[in-house]
Amino acid sequence: MNEKTRKNISAAGLLIAIGIVYGDIGTSPLYVMKSIVAGNGGIANVNRDFIVGSISLVLWTVTLLTTLQTVFIALKATNHGEGGIFALYTLVRKRAKWLVLPALIGGAAILADGTLTPAVTVTTAIEGLKGIEFGHGNVPVSTQGTVIAITVVILLLLFSIQRMGTSIIGKAFGPIMFIWFTFLGVIGLMNMMGDLSILQALNPYYAIKLLFSPYNKAGIFILGSIFLATTGAEALYSDVGHVGKGNIIGSWPYVFVCLSLNYFGQGVWILNNPNYNAGNGDFNPFFEIIPQNIRLAAIVLATIAAVIASQALITGSFTLVAEASGLKFLPRMNIMYPSTKKGQIYIPSVNKMICAATIAIVLCFQTSAHMEAAYGLSITISMLMTTILLYEWLAMKGVHTIWNWLFLIFFGFLDVMFMLASLSKFMHGGYVSLVIAGFIGIIMYVWYYGNKIRDKRESRNAYVRLDEYVDMLTNLSHDEDYPTFATNLVYMAKVKYNKFIKREILYSILDKRPKRARAYWFVTVNVTNEPFTAEYAVNTYGTKNVINVQLFLGFKQQTSVNIYLRQIVHDLIADGTIESQPQEYTTTPGRDVGDFSFVIVNDVISPQTQLRSYEKFLVEARVWLQNLSSNPASWFGLDYADTVIERVPLILGNQRRQHITRIPPKKFEDIKKKLQAEGELKE
Repeated sequence: MNEKTRKNISAAGLLIAIGIVYGDIGTSPLYVMKSIVAGNGGIANVNRDFIVGSISLVLWTVTLLTTLQTVFIALKATNHGEGGIFALYTLVRKRAKWLVLPALIGGAAILADGTLTPAVTVTTAIEGLKGIEFGHGNVPVSTQGTVIAITVVILLLLFSIQRMGTSIIGKAFGPIMFIWFTFLGVIGLMNMMGDLSILQALNPYYAIKLLFSPYNKAGIFILGSIFLATTGAEALYSDVGHVGKGNIIGSWPYVFVCLSLNYFGQGVWILNNPNYNAGNGDFNPFFEIIPQNIRLAAIVLATIAAVIASQALITGSFTLVAEASGLKFLPRMNIMYPSTKKGQIYIPSVNKMICAATIAIVLCFQTSAHMEAAYGLSITISMLMTTILLYEWLAMKGVHTIWNWLFLIFFGFLDVMFMLASLSKFMHGGYVSLVIAGFIGIIMYVWYYGNKIRDKRESRNAYVRLDEYVDMLTNLSHDEDYPTFATNLVYMAKVKYNKFIKREILYSILDKRPKRARAYWFVTVNVTNEPFTAEYAVNTYGTKNVINVQLFLGFKQQTSVNIYLRQIVHDLIADGTIESQPQEYTTTPGRDVGDFSFVIVNDVISPQTQLRSYEKFLVEARVWLQNLSSNPASWFGLDYADTVIERVPLILGNQRRQHITRIPPKKFEDIKKKLQAEGELKE
């Protein structure tokens, strides 16, 4: 740990990191050992070597994939303090165009995981209540149907509070998760003391031995269950911007030790209870190692931890979608900021989709055991994609080629092995995660490459020089023969190189119906690689009423064009760049800024478009997605502004000149005679 990282560590930061970062990986003891034992045929079919080998596999998987690859390597690859697969992509995207594919695939897989994690963790926690007596013989949670009902209610409440923000709840995350990890460690240590020989699992020999041992009935496919222990690694990397890499590095050893102790404790309990019979077929060693007199309190704590883990995944999904929109992987969406914190966002449409998908998974799979079959496969894919991008980042940083290739081969091999092992779950539910990831991935692919093709194939005359129309716009601004459309007429339009603009924009102002305004604004929103950039540049072309505004906003910055533009107008009036706009009729004395009317031009595919079938499909699908997405006004923060949306035909490709020949009008008598001769017209 270097000096800079050490300085960024604080007690509060460590506590916050424990609360925010480790929710997903912190709830893995709820289901990992349960899945491993069930995959081998139940507790009656396991022996000491199997348990020791399984725990060894768990510990070394977490050590290699979470500790080494994520904490020690990936956390160095941050973009202005922000992590995650999209932040990593922004660092390396200039090295090769094809790197967008692992970014799209990995991002889609992580978003798919956001629907599975809440379902698995909350259901597993509530299942601990099943069969527990309250009073004398009163068992309120006696059936799996009751478990499902409670789970659905908790999930509905969780998703419904998202719009309020989690700043208040977030303050409690750290202490609660610290208690949770401490509880995991203490309970695990208490049970581990019954057989300290379980520490043999620290030797990787037993992990390797298990993979090739006859008592391992699953063979290499046991890795599908083992991988569940490290599913929170991607979330850890994505959340580095919220807590800082120093606090993650500083808090991880405590978390790792507590998790390890709990796995040791579960292993000892399994070895000491070879003939255990749950009676109803349910078996979860996590709850069995907890004494009966505190089990109810432990279940409550586990449920809270599961909710926190789910909250972290939901919030992470919002952040990921916002970043994807900024990188033009997804359509722009209405993003809300419930608190003053930059990183805390709420996307209503995404919240509804994740909620619906999560509850559907709970209702479809019914038990946590069935959900675990669908869990983990998508994350193995995202880890492989992250490894590919990290390889490019290491090469960009000048790491020696040999070491870079060793990194790719070693971690790539591990990722592929876990992915292949997880594919064994495909027919047992794994297809669900792939279907969700595939659906998201297709949307991203269509939107990204549809935009690329549209920009590449636009006809040569699609853009004109804005500066050549300045005089005409100025004259229109002062022409009293036309009624005033607005004091400030604002077009959300991309102006390339500060001078080239789409012809359709000027057509809307001049040809369609001349729109007179005191000032014409052409606003371009540029998304930067930095997360929180908020800057602007202005070009007036030597006038006081034709203004090109270039907004430079970070990929995590709120796009509130209406607010930004009012500030810009005040700035330009103050320094004399544009004329004051005093208002005679106003509730604000001394108001010097007039009204605004915003115009957004949307594309519709013209029948004249000439593209190859594949390209045309992508562009048409992109336009279809555009029409399905939220109101374009919300993209730019113009929900409550005076906004007009104009649709114009999009003509792409090389256009064939179509010519029609004029001929003399034909006489009806001649046509009549011809038809009679052919027998097609009767007398």
